[in-house]
Amino acid sequence: MNQSVPSAVPASTATGRTNDPARTMANILEVAIAEFAEKGLAGARIDEIAAATQTSKRMIYYYFESKEGLYLAALEESYRRMREIESEQHLDDLEPEAALRRLVEFTFDHHASHEDYIRLVISENMNRGQFLAQSKSIQQLNVPAISAIHRLYERGVAGGIFRPGLDPIDIHASISALTFFNVSNRHTFGLIFKRDLTAPEVKAQRRASIVDMVLRFVRA
Repeated sequence: MNQSVPSAVPASTATGRTNDPARTMANILEVAIAEFAEKGLAGARIDEIAAATQTSKRMIYYYFESKEGLYLAALEESYRRMREIESEQHLDDLEPEAALRRLVEFTFDHHASHEDYIRLVISENMNRGQFLAQSKSIQQLNVPAISAIHRLYERGVAGGIFRPGLDPIDIHASISALTFFNVSNRHTFGLIFKRDLTAPEVKAQRRASIVDMVLRFVRA
């Protein structure tokens, strides 16, 4: 579901405030992302989201149609935010290896500081992607990510820095897998191996290792 601000909305929320549709929707999404990330689609409660945003269930359903519609909008917004920040890395302005290094570092840092994003993705995988499959925008949101890798990789191959024959989507998958695991499995991995993956020195070491692995994978 690709939400747009309605052209006409009720004059006020349950608290009697005058509506600012864009601001209200953004506030609802902010709270919904945290709620769905913490409890999943089944466990999240619209009542709690309404209370936290000082609005009403009626208003939430007006904007997002249903609980599932809000969940999908939260997923889309989480991806949109990541891709927006990713586009600000200016990878085309860097040498290929420096660009790839920045991309891996950015992805690691983003995931480490946005656990809600990781938990939402895990939640949707548990749903087998059935709600994201309904999105009209998710494919387009992620095209720039692959295009950026394709460009920097092709520049690296042309310059003899990267080995030919690699798939940009596969490179993206490898970066995602390494950086995603560091957050998605931090609790179980940390308990089993007695290592705090959130400790600054551990994070720094893991970050450097992942960058090194990806660079070694693509180097000629």
